[in-house]
Amino acid sequence: MKHFGLSELGAQTGRRAHAVQEVSALQNEYSLWTRGPETNGILAACEELGIGLVPYSPLGKGFLTGAMNKDTTLNENDFRRNLPRFTPEAMTANMALVELLKSIAARHNATPAQVALAWLLAQNPWIAPIPGTTKLHRLEENLGAANLLLTPADLTEIETASIKIQIEGERYPAHLMATVGR
Repeated sequence: MKHFGLSELGAQTGRRAHAVQEVSALQNEYSLWTRGPETNGILAACEELGIGLVPYSPLGKGFLTGAMNKDTTLNENDFRRNLPRFTPEAMTANMALVELLKSIAARHNATPAQVALAWLLAQNPWIAPIPGTTKLHRLEENLGAANLLLTPADLTEIETASIKIQIEGERYPAHLMATVGR
């Protein structure tokens, strides 16, 4: 086997797997909205073991694009209807993060999505986010993030402001949270 990857696991499991079979990539949720890998050992394990991180939902399941707010109505079959971060109350509270992205985007003639992706790309060279999209214009928008060079001042501003923003709501309901990061 040439390359081996795992998804949504904890640092200890990743280390154990890597000891048996070299792991090339871990796929965990990571974004400005979900910063667990910074504190749960995932980033440290990736750096130490030379494992690439492929963050899924780098745009917060669409929220960080700026296209949603408390008045957004999700379709009946949209899985986000069941996620605590997508209640109207949580979306209202979490808009502070979107406003931060919008302000930086305006200075760079970019979109909030591009800023969110560029932030991830600036974290480490072994991080390769995978934003999901079903529309060609969104794919082109996302690709534009690779050409957006955030300055050290931008990155400091994002870090300073985002640590003051308390994200409202868990990533998933409790029964699903129990299945991730193990």
